[in-house]
Amino acid sequence: MKKNTYTVPAGTMPERLDTYITPLSNLTRSYIQRLIKEGAITVNSHCERARYTIREGDVIEVALHNEPDGTLAPEDIPLDILYEDQWMVVVNKPPDMVIYPAAGNKSGTLMNALVSRCDKLASVGAPLRPGVIHRLDKDTSGVIVIAKDDAAYHKLIAQFKERKVEKYYLALVFGSLKEQRGEIRTLIGRSRWNRKKMSVKTDRGKEAITKYEVIKRLRCASLVKVRIITGRTHQIRVHFAFRGHPVLGDRTYGKKTELPADGTVIGFPRQMLHACSIKLEHPAGGMPMEFTAPMPEDMEKAVKELTHACPVR
Repeated sequence: MKKNTYTVPAGTMPERLDTYITPLSNLTRSYIQRLIKEGAITVNSHCERARYTIREGDVIEVALHNEPDGTLAPEDIPLDILYEDQWMVVVNKPPDMVIYPAAGNKSGTLMNALVSRCDKLASVGAPLRPGVIHRLDKDTSGVIVIAKDDAAYHKLIAQFKERKVEKYYLALVFGSLKEQRGEIRTLIGRSRWNRKKMSVKTDRGKEAITKYEVIKRLRCASLVKVRIITGRTHQIRVHFAFRGHPVLGDRTYGKKTELPADGTVIGFPRQMLHACSIKLEHPAGGMPMEFTAPMPEDMEKAVKELTHACPVR
């Protein structure tokens, strides 16, 4: 990681943080704004917003990761393809796979695999994320849709914006939820204290709605089916942590990475969250379609271990 430091000299006119740093760093303003949101740019050792007004004597630090070179190298990586035609491809993404190259993950991504397999992908989002309509975290497994055609991309994006797409997840969360089904409705935005995290305690949040139903109850955990009405970053993880039932294995929002059970310990190497199905209209013909992905082996194993070691009493 490279870190550049700038001190605002005397006589400098008041100016927004992002517009001040852009010409000094020789980076684009949009990239600077992204770094600010990620907490990679600080003023006097504090995270500030892009619209922060710089002052004489301010010490600004910009942390730069080694960015990928802007090309998407094809890699022969096996994929679980659920559906494919000339307009889109639907994949059951395994856990521990990043969607597209970024700092720290230049290869081995879903897009590296798809560019090797597919004869074409949508140009929107190129060069590193062509056709990417929605995202899954690295440690979240399950169904993801990628557009292979620009017209298909825009029609699918419109469905997401109009909330016509139904997305369902399976989550293994800590503790036993009181209600059999329910809804969590809050604002979600950048945390006031850690700009790399999302939070319901935020100064500028957006509406986030999560619906859930308990599938199986355990003494120390619950298997829930979740539908997200909105698509905020880390929404499910933030909402269940807010309710006191963090997703097991989530090292960012819950830190419940293991549970004691009858003299032994059950560990969760990644967040127990799986995108199990998605319902949408085909971007070419408008036909309703549903794609499903079975629960992955590591989650099945966790459910069995919890069922055996922590039965409801």
